[in-house]
Amino acid sequence: MTDLTINNISAPHYLCPLCQQALSLVGKSFICAKKHSFDQAKEGYVNLLPVQHKHSKDPGDNKAMVNARRNFLDNGFYQPLIAKLLSVYQEYGDQSQAVFDAGCGEGYYTHQHKNLTNTVYGTDIAKNAIRIAAKRYKDCFFSVGTLAQLPFENNFFGWMISIYAPILETEFSRVLNTNGYLLTVTPAENHLYELKQLIYRDAKRHDTSKTPIKSLTLISEQRINYTMNFTQSTDLINLLAMTPFAFKASEQLIEELKAKNSFACQADFLIRLYQKTA
Repeated sequence: MTDLTINNISAPHYLCPLCQQALSLVGKSFICAKKHSFDQAKEGYVNLLPVQHKHSKDPGDNKAMVNARRNFLDNGFYQPLIAKLLSVYQEYGDQSQAVFDAGCGEGYYTHQHKNLTNTVYGTDIAKNAIRIAAKRYKDCFFSVGTLAQLPFENNFFGWMISIYAPILETEFSRVLNTNGYLLTVTPAENHLYELKQLIYRDAKRHDTSKTPIKSLTLISEQRINYTMNFTQSTDLINLLAMTPFAFKASEQLIEELKAKNSFACQADFLIRLYQKTA
């Protein structure tokens, strides 16, 4: 890999999504031995999602969802989750090994893991989100890509996180090194239940019985539950906008939410830590 720097940190290690050979950063382009070239955007990220790997013109979360999530997270409603994630990372993670956020969105969780010695990567299929992440968090490396074919070599990462993102076991295991860890966050039983009750006539609680990962060893499982108290309707609207069931909300309900000056809703997270033992 060419010994170049971006913002005083070493150049990132990527694989070409077309031929799986190493990419080198030459000027403002990532180029492989077969001369496939991917330009670095002005914000600093690289788009490694070839058109043939797209399933739509603009895949992933749209701009409105990305902005809503960024504004919601910036106001600290998920800070207890952040604190727990970092506590687990500091207890188990090798602080010098590369970290990967799979389905990183706008990078809110990604950058929390950056320290003085590690290298942190985030990949998401939504270019809108990656553009914001790269512009905001200059000490991390961001790329547009699909989790089904990650642009990294085998056994590259010592720590991976997947927060509300699809878990692709085979590909995650490939890029995780032996003894490396994968930390996942999924909704626990009562997550946002009070909000769901406003939208669905028969609101169902989340099913937490499924454990999608079988090839990695489950090290620990923890649950975080707390009440979020909203005093600004904009925060409530942002919460709704960043959830999948926003599409089920009627215009009448949205207007009712905008008129609320107080609302209480549970945050309920299931955190699982896995290790690649072989």
